[in-house]
Amino acid sequence: MRKALIILIVLMAVSACSTTRRIPQGQSRLKETKVQVVGEGPDASLLESYVKQKPNDYLIGKWNPLIGIYNLSSGRGTRWDRFCEKLGVAPVIYDSTLVEPGCQGIERRLEYLGWYGSKVTAETTVKRRKAKVTYTVEPGWQYTLRNVNYLTPNRELTSDVLSDSSRFTIRQGDILSQQSIEAEAERMAATLRNRGYYGLTSNHFFCVADTTIGGGQADLVLRIAEHTRNETEKADRPLVRYRFGKVEVVQQAPLQVNERTIRSLNRIREGSLYRDAVVNYTYQRFSGINIFNTVNIQLQESETDSATVDCKILLSPAKLHSLKLNLEGSVNSTGLFGVTPSISYMHRNLFGGGEVFSLGFRGNFQFKVNDDTRSNELAVNSSLQLPRFLGLPDRVFNSTLPQTQIVATFNYQNRPEYTRTILSTTYGYAWSMRRRFNYQVMPLKLNFVRIFDMSESFYEKLKDPYLQNAYSNHFDMGTGASFYYTTDPTINPKSTYFYLRAGVDVAGNVLSLLNPILDKDDMGHSTIFGIPYSQYVRGEISAVQTVRFGQNNEEAIAIRLLAGAGYAYGNSTSLPFEQFFYAGGSNSMRGWMARSIGPGGAPLDTTFSIANQAGDMHLEANIEYRFPMIWKLQGAIFADAGNIYKLRRNDENDEAAIFDFNTFLKYSALNWGVGIRLDLGLLLARVDFGFKLYDPRIQHWYDPSYWFDKDCFAVHFGIGYPF
Repeated sequence: MRKALIILIVLMAVSACSTTRRIPQGQSRLKETKVQVVGEGPDASLLESYVKQKPNDYLIGKWNPLIGIYNLSSGRGTRWDRFCEKLGVAPVIYDSTLVEPGCQGIERRLEYLGWYGSKVTAETTVKRRKAKVTYTVEPGWQYTLRNVNYLTPNRELTSDVLSDSSRFTIRQGDILSQQSIEAEAERMAATLRNRGYYGLTSNHFFCVADTTIGGGQADLVLRIAEHTRNETEKADRPLVRYRFGKVEVVQQAPLQVNERTIRSLNRIREGSLYRDAVVNYTYQRFSGINIFNTVNIQLQESETDSATVDCKILLSPAKLHSLKLNLEGSVNSTGLFGVTPSISYMHRNLFGGGEVFSLGFRGNFQFKVNDDTRSNELAVNSSLQLPRFLGLPDRVFNSTLPQTQIVATFNYQNRPEYTRTILSTTYGYAWSMRRRFNYQVMPLKLNFVRIFDMSESFYEKLKDPYLQNAYSNHFDMGTGASFYYTTDPTINPKSTYFYLRAGVDVAGNVLSLLNPILDKDDMGHSTIFGIPYSQYVRGEISAVQTVRFGQNNEEAIAIRLLAGAGYAYGNSTSLPFEQFFYAGGSNSMRGWMARSIGPGGAPLDTTFSIANQAGDMHLEANIEYRFPMIWKLQGAIFADAGNIYKLRRNDENDEAAIFDFNTFLKYSALNWGVGIRLDLGLLLARVDFGFKLYDPRIQHWYDPSYWFDKDCFAVHFGIGYPF
């Protein structure tokens, strides 16, 4: 592995060779463009995109190894040349004819932002056949609005405009700019379309600004016309309120959803006032149940009834049946392999009312070659999702698509220390608002956990009552809720986005009311059918910010912050084992195998043949830089920091495992790594190589000479981004 690292370093050094080798004589490579603003004016970042010619993107600082790889080609068209040219990136050759158009583009943008009479000059310097172009911006003057008036073609429209005056974004004293005028026209047009004015757009808005009054002031008149900017007055059409006319829903074969479900999904009512929001909301409801491939809402003015809009909703079915296969794996330097295969089936219209049924099987197998140590896990899960609230009227959440979710799972785990089964079921409601806010409330969550064939030597080693309670038969009954917010609800966002996910579970409080009549076990815990019930609260929250940049937004920096904690009380002295927190693996601390890190700086628990470290608390931070390589391959460089911890001290050996602000940094792990991803659109497969930087267990920093040593790295295979 060290040889591989040396070869990689050599290749990177070679790729950093001359970046002008393939530049024709008499020409230069465009190395840098810079926009600088003199004096008071807009931020230069608002103007940089209007430069007509830009240099190559850089990966790190002013370095792009792909240019060096391209320059390894001799240009003679050999197979090696074609390979280098395809793998690398051609350097941008400086074109002087694009400098002046760049100046003009910046000047036009300045005027759009409200800076009039601005001057932009450019200076080009060439050194060692590398050109740098500096655009110097001298901002002009601005006008302050003295008066703002609105003109409309009829009284009804005037009344609707004035009723919205509290939300006007252009007011006396503001700066005159085309940007603010366009934004106000878009906002006001959207507001009026939600009041019945079908077909009204920002193109119906005309503005006249009088800048001759002096004193750096201007009067602005915004006029709403009955024709658009690309039409004449001969095309005038009265701007009046419209109502919905005939509403027709057309389902394409073979999928047929019953009329009751169609009526509940459709919010467009014949004879009601036209509103854009109702159309968009109806579209979201039909799209949200995931049984239609496409939803197309066609609107057309009625030929027989004036001021009426007819509506046709065209529904194209998705595949009725679908089958999905998935495989994840990992391996570390100790030879421990982990393989997680899964298969799932989905039926999208089980009872003819848009009910989505899914059935899945998952396995998890950990083993060592030439070793009898094994850990096997098999799971079966099924769910039924209904496009309505069972037991609740749809109007309770009238602004969203309601869903009822019923989930049942069975999990079988066979470890060297014990065998256990988990039977779980949940019943809950889910809904979303404006596609960005997603909620889930589970009034009922049940878990039955039974442990069999526990090794006597294993139980004897569990001297800690905390662990003895966690690894015993128990019964959970509680409630839960989760929240998810995203700035971009698309499946694979192509621009900068943020999302926040939070959840909380509470168990045992209702059952605790029955304590006076329940039987007690030897530990004094109340039992149901001879099994103690669990009582605890557990919460978790994660926030992810992904910033996209570079050419076509192909590069990204993703940052995640994650925190979670659980606390047992009342009838429990510890969390159930399935509610513990774990770290390590393909989506967590990638320098460690799953469940092999923490809690805190506590030593590895040798009670388990395969690592199974757990804690009551989880804190973690991750950062990852993603960049394109060749074809459909992407690269990644990442760093992870964090750990799990205990919240209760059970014996004197827990000193390093307990979370304490004074020792927080001392017992936080740190790793870095690189990854390769194959992006096939709907599927992204990845391999991540994680290397330890700091191990809190031994409080040791690892320099590069250790990275490929035993137990200092891990390899993870996964599907999808880690966060």
